[in-house]
Amino acid sequence: MVERRGFVRLQVLPNVQQKTIEPIIKKTVAVGSTFYTDYNIYNHVGSLGYKHKTVNHGEGEYARDEDGDGFYEVHCNTQEGICGAARAVFYA
Repeated sequence: MVERRGFVRLQVLPNVQQKTIEPIIKKTVAVGSTFYTDYNIYNHVGSLGYKHKTVNHGEGEYARDEDGDGFYEVHCNTQEGICGAARAVFYA
């Protein structure tokens, strides 16, 4: 998880399931925060009190400007960049 202009939390998980990630979300993310994702494991976060915006990489969507200001605020590139950098460090 990456807070835009903020903290990063990286954790290796035993699997990619909602029941695995939910306790980590509840422990580390303030209710009312917005999740920007491309993966449906997070589709339930709205029921936990979070906002959720998605992009659909499968449809060729990687970022979206929802309010027309020219800034593509809906994306998950921050997280993907952090993970790419972490892989480069761990596998160098």
